[in-house]
Amino acid sequence: MIYTHIIWDFNGTLFDDVAAGIEAVNDMLARRGYKTLSGKEEYREVFRFPIIDYYRALGFDFEREPYEVLAPEWVELYNRASESSTLSAGALEALDIFREWGIPQVLLSATERQMLVGQIRGLGIEEYFCEVLGLGNIHAYSKKDLAVLWKQRNPQSVPIIIGDTEHDAEVARAIGCDCVLVRGGHQSEKTLLRCGFTVCDDLRAAVRYIEK
Repeated sequence: MIYTHIIWDFNGTLFDDVAAGIEAVNDMLARRGYKTLSGKEEYREVFRFPIIDYYRALGFDFEREPYEVLAPEWVELYNRASESSTLSAGALEALDIFREWGIPQVLLSATERQMLVGQIRGLGIEEYFCEVLGLGNIHAYSKKDLAVLWKQRNPQSVPIIIGDTEHDAEVARAIGCDCVLVRGGHQSEKTLLRCGFTVCDDLRAAVRYIEK
């Protein structure tokens, strides 16, 4: 095993919350008379980081309503919609395997940290992580700075990031580490294949890739 740490993304990777994200944003769009998303395929094509650019692509008018006003509304709607969301297929199995291998696991997310901790506690997976890294606000701009700081604290580490978006690939490049991307999360396969890292069908396949 060449990797010393597993750095996990949360939303769309460990947590299957795509449907909740669509429900929340469609509610916001419908309230304003904007065109709603037709389903997961359209959502995955338009979703991007930073989230403010995703909102802009959806047609939100920031002159009418600043992003800082829209973000709390989305969080409220998302929290309600995600109550029925579950761990992604193979997530618990993967967490158990890495723990059995003795590899420290870090959670890195653009979610506000207290919200993130509440979610993983509710899912019963907090114990798997040696560190939980989340933002200090709800605006989901980027988690790259968190990753860079982590790498500075752990200069000898050889981590691999497991994620579901091009932002995870961007973070991996920022800290000079490997990355494996998983289909079925918040971005389309076409987008993931452009990132230059291995793309796997699911978390079980990601574990097999890391094992090799």
